[in-house]
Amino acid sequence: MTLFELRAWLGHRSPESTQHYAKISPNMLTKAYEDAGHFARNVRTLEVLVDREAVAAGAGEAWQHQDLGHGYCTYTFFEQCPHRMACARCVFYTPKESSRAQLLEAKGNLQRMQPAIPLTDEEQAAIADGQAVLNRLLENLGDVPTPSGPAPRQLLPIITETPLRSRPV
Repeated sequence: MTLFELRAWLGHRSPESTQHYAKISPNMLTKAYEDAGHFARNVRTLEVLVDREAVAAGAGEAWQHQDLGHGYCTYTFFEQCPHRMACARCVFYTPKESSRAQLLEAKGNLQRMQPAIPLTDEEQAAIADGQAVLNRLLENLGDVPTPSGPAPRQLLPIITETPLRSRPV
């Protein structure tokens, strides 16, 4: 029942009166989000490999590896990286066909997790509308610094001669 329907049902004159009695619990809020399809539209999951041996060893070695399909990203704050949907392949990136990635996948101490990542409007459009929107996202991120510092155009000097949208992803 909406707040306005509840107000009418209770016979209150103002929504403020109804709000005083209508307490929203975290469970109720989660259910409302689920009913509205918020999580299906705005959140995606990806597989993350957690190297328990690296965690136990402490600082120094990357311990989480986000599976991007074509490679792994070890950036600790991956959720905040503007390039996460259109990876710029900075120093945090490891291609899957590399020996480093194969050694990672062969480890027996990996824990596989699937965290939910909230998506921006541009990222949602890239998923829904495909390659054309992804190309625009790549173009818009061309001068945005990666977590390691340089922007995609600096990582790949050829991009300045070739439009970003024609770059294979």
